[in-house]
Amino acid sequence: MDSRTNHQYRLAARPVGLPQPTDWQYAEETVTEPADGQLLVEVAYLSLDPAMRGWMNEGKSYIRPVEIGEVMRAGGVGRVIASRHPGFAVGDHVSGTLGVQEYCLSDGRGLTKVDPALAPLPVYLSVLGMPGMTAYFGLLDIGRPEAGQTVVVSGAAGAVGSVVGQIAKLKGCRVIGIAGGEAKCRLVVEEFGFDACIDYKSQDVRKALREVAPDGVDVYFDNVGGDILDAVLTRLARGARIVICGAISQYNATEPKGPANYMSLLVNRASMTGMVVFDYADRYAEAAAEMSGWLAAGKLRSLEDVVDGGVEAFPDTLLKLFKGENTGKLVLKVAGG
Repeated sequence: MDSRTNHQYRLAARPVGLPQPTDWQYAEETVTEPADGQLLVEVAYLSLDPAMRGWMNEGKSYIRPVEIGEVMRAGGVGRVIASRHPGFAVGDHVSGTLGVQEYCLSDGRGLTKVDPALAPLPVYLSVLGMPGMTAYFGLLDIGRPEAGQTVVVSGAAGAVGSVVGQIAKLKGCRVIGIAGGEAKCRLVVEEFGFDACIDYKSQDVRKALREVAPDGVDVYFDNVGGDILDAVLTRLARGARIVICGAISQYNATEPKGPANYMSLLVNRASMTGMVVFDYADRYAEAAAEMSGWLAAGKLRSLEDVVDGGVEAFPDTLLKLFKGENTGKLVLKVAGG
């Protein structure tokens, strides 16, 4: 193989608040040939997720932190360009944790073959990737919605929330989204088929919930935390289930805010349960099979916000998540795939 240069972003410092340019080191290294049992992947697309902010923090979490000097962790899809691994051939497309870089040398663990003929590669980072798995298992296993119940989803225009609402509709529920801005709310209703959407930027969430969910909220899928979680807590139905998937409003806060209205859980005999998608890894294929069917039948819509900027655009593109500038799944295009 002719010598190639791999450009990558490494974590240079632990961020305080929003990640700054000084928190990153833009590095390059020569791409090495795979050894026995290894394969080399050219990264086509990278998944940019709110969870990345948590991975940059030191301390105990559901996954070890990215170390200082380490290539930033990121899910991605790419094409095998060299292989000495019996399970992967040159030309195969794969998804997995590839890192914020142009090339990934892998031993194959954690990589899954994907077929670009069945769905465009970015879809394997959205509905058929981690966000889709999160939506599927978080809603169905923890939320346990029943036909006729009211499901509320925050971050409804985002990668996970948009899929949660669509699955809830498939299960016969009344679905209400919460999103920021008129354009996102219109997208949630018109494109993703929610019954209603509350604009938290211009509406009083608690008052709006009284109007659109007069009988209370049976399932709340929370992606944002903070004030919106507190508002929904006041509107729970008896036996409600709250799925704590994320809290993007708190990730960059130097003084995070917890729920003040949690006694509503007691009054309404409700539950609030944390959800981490990696716990369902042995069942991903089951979810992917069902959601592939829904996609093929036109019952599920996958929306990707693809930024064509290469690896060097990573720091600025990541900030789009925390500014609420993306709709659907935020993806960074690295190479042609």
